[in-house]
Amino acid sequence: MRNKILAISALTAAAALALSGCSAASEPGGGGDGGLSIDVPDVPMMEKLGDNEKEVNIIAWSGFVEPAWSDAFTEETGCTVNRRVAGTSDEMVQLMRTGDYDLVSASGDASLRLIAGGDVQPLNLEFIPNFGDDIVEGMKGQIYDTINGKSYGIPIGRGANILQYNSEVVTEEPTSWDVAWEKDSPYAGKVIAYDAPIYIADAAVYLMAHEPDLGIENPYALDEKQLKAAVDLLKQQNEIVSEYWADPAAQITSFAGGTTVLGTSWEVLRKLTEDEKFKSVLPEEGSTGWSDAWMLAAKSKNPNCAYAWMDYASSPEVNGAIAMNFGMAPANAAFCDTSEEAKAHCEYYNATNEEYFKKVWFWTTPIEQCIDGRTDVKCTNFQQWTDAWTSVKG
Repeated sequence: MRNKILAISALTAAAALALSGCSAASEPGGGGDGGLSIDVPDVPMMEKLGDNEKEVNIIAWSGFVEPAWSDAFTEETGCTVNRRVAGTSDEMVQLMRTGDYDLVSASGDASLRLIAGGDVQPLNLEFIPNFGDDIVEGMKGQIYDTINGKSYGIPIGRGANILQYNSEVVTEEPTSWDVAWEKDSPYAGKVIAYDAPIYIADAAVYLMAHEPDLGIENPYALDEKQLKAAVDLLKQQNEIVSEYWADPAAQITSFAGGTTVLGTSWEVLRKLTEDEKFKSVLPEEGSTGWSDAWMLAAKSKNPNCAYAWMDYASSPEVNGAIAMNFGMAPANAAFCDTSEEAKAHCEYYNATNEEYFKKVWFWTTPIEQCIDGRTDVKCTNFQQWTDAWTSVKG
């Protein structure tokens, strides 16, 4: 498979997060209102830049740090880029805790774990001038990387988990996720689903629209009753699923080979099938999604080179190169005006279409304190989701 494809695999066992006191976040897009207000380790923010060190050590998804742009960074700054490609969010968290790395391109399902663990530090945005007005609003101040008014992440790109379908079989464009969830779906036995505990949130998004009496306000804030309802729906879906995917190459093969005719996907995966019969839609219920950000290690040995990288990688040209190489919407909207190719890329991935992303609930680590603002119940945490997912698959 082409190395630009991000191999985010299933989120496996992780320590449960028990955080206290949070603000409400009950809007899709992550709740860009300053993020959570919770108790986290008091890690200091850098107040002054010094001379660049000789290197920067980065953990990144495949396709995020490539010689095409990292070599130019080294020539410009004197900082040699040492890249470690990771395949899962769990791997990234564990690697960051070794103390051997300066930066990580973390997704929302890892960000809160890193912040709550004291593994990353708040960022001084004055040192990152490219994090400015051209960064799309929907990627600023999000719940998964902004805590107590402090920014811990510099956005890289985002994408929605869309409904992909084979238009030769599914001849009318679906408007709802019901074709992928209900047991009487005409495509039963030909449905593909994502293989990870975070997929529980997809069930919650569907329940928010179809079972409002459950009172779900945020798909990552589920009390025990709501989690049970999501798990029941997932078990129902299990009966009509042809297969689950974590490996993007396997997902493409499933569609191309006819094993699957519809199910959860990313726009880049649909594009890489290279067949116009495969279409996609963001259904009326909305969807989950993912957003990645650079995060700086709390005890970074090369913080000056790390800040230099975050600024460099946030420029329109480099951020756009990363987005095009991987296949996602860039964070820096100025990239979209740099060429006709860039414009076409941004249009394909809805880069500046905030109305589109207002329907997307970006991955956020589930924690015991309800991030929808409830204080009268305890929400289920990541470990409980992991256990629940095992029961679905088992």
